[in-house]
Amino acid sequence: MPLSRRTLIYGIGATGLALSGGLWRVTRLPEAAIQPWRERPRSEDIRLAAFRFAILAPNPHNRQPWLIQLLGQDEALITCDLAKRLPETDPFDRQTVIGFGTFLETARIAASALGFALEITPFPQGEPEVTLDNRPIAHVRFVKQHKLQADPLFPAISKRHTNRLMFDVQKPVETATMREIISSPDGFTTDQAHIAPLRTIAKDAIQLEQTTPRTYMESIDLLRIGHTEIDAMPDGLALSGPIMESLALIGQLDRTQLADPNSSVFKTGLEMQRKSAGTIPALFWIKTPTNRRVDQLEAGRRYVRAQLRATQLGLAVHPLSQALQEYPEMSGSLRMIHRLLEAQGDERIQMFARTGYARPVRPAARWPLEKHLIT
Repeated sequence: MPLSRRTLIYGIGATGLALSGGLWRVTRLPEAAIQPWRERPRSEDIRLAAFRFAILAPNPHNRQPWLIQLLGQDEALITCDLAKRLPETDPFDRQTVIGFGTFLETARIAASALGFALEITPFPQGEPEVTLDNRPIAHVRFVKQHKLQADPLFPAISKRHTNRLMFDVQKPVETATMREIISSPDGFTTDQAHIAPLRTIAKDAIQLEQTTPRTYMESIDLLRIGHTEIDAMPDGLALSGPIMESLALIGQLDRTQLADPNSSVFKTGLEMQRKSAGTIPALFWIKTPTNRRVDQLEAGRRYVRAQLRATQLGLAVHPLSQALQEYPEMSGSLRMIHRLLEAQGDERIQMFARTGYARPVRPAARWPLEKHLIT
């Protein structure tokens, strides 16, 4: 029998009381999965030191598709783990390439703090057109530079977290603050009249993705429920914390229920996501002149810099990526976003994110750097 929302809440409370001395089982956090946010060996290859920060970069569905082959003493080749593609929601790998842009820019910022410039050659063997293949995404070379100033965004790398919670709509984001985060050719708005139709598109796109079976099941297959699963498989989409673990413990939260559009768990989850995504004090977007692979890398570079600066200013950021996806059912939302944000000709809106003030969140799970190294 499906649970009502009220019964669900009461059940969580009752579970907490019943667990008594065993409460640690549902309050324990996934410690191993967040260790990469803390790990800073004192002495190692400069490339490894920079890449330990780079793997903290934001990326779609937290797939962390980065593969690293060290070459010689100061170079590396960056390729994509093709098993980490998202063929349903990202059929042309546009978002995946943006995730490589965030990775490379985070590595560059970290290298600067260590006294090295990062020379990046994108797609040294050519740009893959329809989908990614085994050709490298980038060749990088670390160059020692005396008196090189560290990028001022470096301290924010280990503090940056994507925040999917409710934003405080009673606390507006000042226009001057947004100008510190984003600049031309990208854009932003704090005007609620401008935001209103974009909010509707974003919320409807979330619902469309979750009510289209093949795109939603791509997310379901990547769910990690509870600290044990997250520690064992620290990528994909994590559900953790006392409430989630309590529900899983009493059998009211599992993949079957989450995948069933008629279940209370599914309906409540969708309602909560739409409500949270609708709290939009401000929006910003990343726009490129075309949609070439190098444009996608550049979009990732600019996006992570915007999020890092927002972090320094005490703001939360949450990308509303669903409306920019390129599978057929989402084509209407994609067109409307481009029309409302006045993209002209071949211009492409690559990223679309809400920002505002919100409660802090825990770090997302990460594989350790060693899992990304090709030996």
